[in-house]
Parts: sequence; C-alpha cells; structure tokens
Amino acid sequence: MLSRVAENLYWMSRYLERAEHTARLIDVHLNLMLDQSPTSAVPRWGRLLASLQIPSTADVGDVYGLTQKLTFDLSNHNSIVACIAAARENARQVREQISSEMWEQLNRLFLQVKGASMDTIWNAQPHEFFHIVKEGSHLFQGITDSTMSHGEGWHFIQVGRFIERICATAALMDLYFSQFPDSQDQSVAARNYLEWVGFLKSCTAFEAYCKIYTASLRPGSMAEFLLLNPEFPRSIRFAADMIQAALHAIAESTGTREAGRVNRLAGRLRAALSFGQIDEIMAGGLHAYLEDIQRQCAQIHTAIYQIYITYPIESALAL
Repeated sequence: MLSRVAENLYWMSRYLERAEHTARLIDVHLNLMLDQSPTSAVPRWGRLLASLQIPSTADVGDVYGLTQKLTFDLSNHNSIVACIAAARENARQVREQISSEMWEQLNRLFLQVKGASMDTIWNAQPHEFFHIVKEGSHLFQGITDSTMSHGEGWHFIQVGRFIERICATAALMDLYFSQFPDSQDQSVAARNYLEWVGFLKSCTAFEAYCKIYTASLRPGSMAEFLLLNPEFPRSIRFAADMIQAALHAIAESTGTREAGRVNRLAGRLRAALSFGQIDEIMAGGLHAYLEDIQRQCAQIHTAIYQIYITYPIESALAL
C-alpha cells in the first residue's frame, strides 16, 4: 500500500474518533448541568478542556462560548466540525480505497454538522446534535467493518481508531483520578458521586461497569475496568489488543523487515496491560502509569510513520 494512502486512512480514523469523543464529553457535561448547581459546572468545564488538552483561554463559566469553541470553531483544530472536515478530506484523497458506502456516510455527517450553527442547536436541543455526531461516527465504523475488505487499509483504520481511543481515555482517567483522590477500595464520596458518574458516561462505561461491579462506584474498580478489562471496547487493554492485532496483520501483509520494531512496541504495551494488577498499578502511582501508556502510544505512532509512511526510498527498493 502506498504510504500516502496508509497515512490518509490512519488520520481519517483518528479524526473521526476524536470528534466522537469530544461530542460525548460535551453532551455528558451539558446533561450534568441539569442536576448540579452552576458553581459546580465551572471546574467541570475546566476539566473537560484539560482532558482535551485545549488551553483554557475562555471564561469556563461561559458554557455557550465553550460549546461553540469545542464544536464549531474552525480555528480550534480539535473542534468537532474541524475534525470531521479533516476526516472527510483524508477520505476524499483515498476514495478509491474505501467503499462508496463509507464515503456517503462520512460526507453525510460532514454536511449535517457543517449545516448546523451554534444558535440553532442551542435554541433547540443540543443533545440531538451531539447524538447525530456520535451516531454518525458509530455508523461509519459499522459500515467500514461491513463493506471494506479487511486488508491493509482496514487495519490502518483500526490502528488509528484505537491509538486515539487509548490517548483520550488515559488523559481523561489521569485528570479525574488526580482531582478526586477518593480511597481506592471505598465508595466515592457522596459530593463526588455525580462527577464519577459523568466520568464513566464520558467513556460510555457506566452501564457496562454497573453490570460487573454494581452501582457502587469505587476508584479502584473503575480504574481496573477502564485499564484492564479485555472485553469492554473502550478499555485501554481492549484497544491495545486491537492495535497489536492490526499491526501484526499489516506486517504479515507487507513483509516489511523493520515491522518487528513497531510490533515489539505494541506487544510490550499489550503485555503490560495483560499481566498488570490494579493494586500494583495504584500503589506505584496511577498518574505515572497513564503517562507511560501515552508515551508508549506516541512511540508506536512514531514507529508507524518511520516504517510505513515516511520511510526512506532505499528501504522500499530493498524489499
């Protein structure tokens, strides 16, 4: 596969995953405002900006302004509209590599968000707009799995999606567990209960968590679920499994001699999560552990570029 095609598919997937994640965070935070006082909303929106690694230059008490910045502001390259536009542009450049159904769905989602405005969604139902973004992203993923051959291109899409997902989940976890240092083995304090519910909902994990641990929210159990659960699609362990499987398939398909390096990086991340114990992780410092996960993802991203995208021409000729 041409390196240009691999790069476009990789970033198409990452941008769409980023847009879906941002839409979910905003939607959860707007809904939480209905159950809590206005004063509690200020630190919560500050956490949202920090988890998205966006400098808090605006008034965090201006919910309208923040929502506009995170949704429609094209100068913010991580806004929902900017990410969906970037995903569409990457898809447009490789239309011959994706199915027509994939292109139609992504183009439809782009037109829906592009045709909306802040005043329109704010005066109607903001929830409906963010639901469109989330549902549109999920539908695109389903269409991709159902209509695209599961070859190299599909695997690059998988790698992009799950690297983005790990980074987003790790950043969100780091923020909440550092700002709400409740006891690991005890239920969270009553004053923080809704904040932790919002955290789980931000990871689409509240219902799945309750089915395993009941509605008793314990920081240790939440960390274990989102870090080490091998079956929940948004856990870091699940994403690491998907990344390693996709990179292994790409290596077998391409026969690239240097693929062993990126496979080792992905294997090391997966092994650490497969054999990790939450008690040891928490005792050693969750912040340092999550930072290390993000650092390993950055190393995998760099290795992917070096091996499959920006490799020197001599390497290609030697194959």
